[in-house]
Amino acid sequence: MHALMSILLIVLALIIGAAIGYFLKTQSDQKRLADVQTKADTIIKKAKEEAREIVLHAKDEALAIRQEAEERAKQLRRELRQEEERLQRRRQEIDRRLENIERREQALNKRQSTLDKRANELEKLYEEEKQLLQRMAGMSREEARQQLLAEVEQEARADMARIIRSIETEAKEEGEKRARKLIALAIQRVASEHVSEITTSVVPLPSDDMKGRIIGRNGRNIRAFEQAAGVDVIVDDTPEAVTISSFDPVRREVARRALTRLVLDGRIHPAHIEKVVEKERAEVDRIIMEAGEEAAYEVGVVGLPSAVLAMLGRLKFRTSYGQNQLDHAVEAAKLAAVIAAELGADVELAKTAALLHDIGKAMDHNIEGTHALIGAEFLKRHGLPHAVVNAVASHHHEVEQETVEAIIVEAADAISGARPGARRESLEDYLKRVRALEEIANSFKGVSESFALQAGREIRIIVRPDDVDDYQASVLAREIAKKVEENMQYPGQIKVTVIRETRAVDYAK
Repeated sequence: MHALMSILLIVLALIIGAAIGYFLKTQSDQKRLADVQTKADTIIKKAKEEAREIVLHAKDEALAIRQEAEERAKQLRRELRQEEERLQRRRQEIDRRLENIERREQALNKRQSTLDKRANELEKLYEEEKQLLQRMAGMSREEARQQLLAEVEQEARADMARIIRSIETEAKEEGEKRARKLIALAIQRVASEHVSEITTSVVPLPSDDMKGRIIGRNGRNIRAFEQAAGVDVIVDDTPEAVTISSFDPVRREVARRALTRLVLDGRIHPAHIEKVVEKERAEVDRIIMEAGEEAAYEVGVVGLPSAVLAMLGRLKFRTSYGQNQLDHAVEAAKLAAVIAAELGADVELAKTAALLHDIGKAMDHNIEGTHALIGAEFLKRHGLPHAVVNAVASHHHEVEQETVEAIIVEAADAISGARPGARRESLEDYLKRVRALEEIANSFKGVSESFALQAGREIRIIVRPDDVDDYQASVLAREIAKKVEENMQYPGQIKVTVIRETRAVDYAK
């Protein structure tokens, strides 16, 4: 009985334990299920938040893309309007030119009608003279014919000269008016003072005692300096100054800077001289490159090779008639750009060629040939376009000009060099030029007097009316201008004016 009770208790305990275990397992499963549900809710909530953020970000990006597209569309519309305005201006300009051509054609037709009328009058006059001469008993038919032809030729020649002068005067006035307006506009927009002081190579000294230190014992310092810098140093009686002489302006500038540094430093001996000269040469090379880059940047020319920029920068130390050549190149480029824009030519090509047109002057000390051809060959070697090379080579008519931009470059060069205040020359050279100008004019037959005016920019010639008629006066002006072009060198242009007048004198008694 006792054993049965024990078994029952054991079975009961097992049942209770199993119930408790089942209950605990159920509780644990429910708790684990609750935890899983909680994590799932958290993940779902987090996913919803991330999805919401993604949607918002996508909306922001879509809005930004839409705004960018709208801005681009606005920009394209603005550019389209500008292009339409430009085309409209071009159409108006073409219409104006067509109107001018039509007016000129009408004027030419009117002149032709006048000439035809005059020809008919001459024919009628010829018949009348013929009949009159035939009635004259004392003159043969051949003599009458010769006299009539001479009179008709003289009258026709006078009429022809009068008509030619009228046409030339009108054409010159119209052409000069348009050219003057265009050039004045260009100069007004870009002209500036570029006349600089003539470059001197004088180095100031703190005292005359420094001259002895520059010369050195037995002249070793000055010889070392001259050999290192490639210049001549002149030590004379000039107080507190020495002069540096060299045909190369870059070498002269290196020597000037080096000697100035040596004087300030006080250590003047051969080893230190070579070191300072080399340092200043590198500094001048840097200045040259910066000058070339600044010039190209100022006029908006990009893509030039570094060798071309360096050679362009050397013009910073070159002058012509007192005009700095780098400033002249920059001004010519700006003028060329304005003229090309007004004429509808290639602005980039014109200003690039004008900027580089005198680059040969930076190397003509070392190479045989004219600066135009030297510069053109240099640019050709460095891969610049053929049109630029031709414009540089032809700006002094040494080769044929192939493009309208080449003509613009020549005009811009002349404007920059010939405008008032751009250049100057020594009194001796000026007097020689004016004297030569008057001698050329006086060498022609029929010239009575000649006067050079406006600093040699105009020559007025007074002719004897008995030796030169009105028609010959026009021919004489052309011949004198041609001879001046062939035999003289001068900045800008020279105006040739021939004056013919007849004076009748009588006395009342």
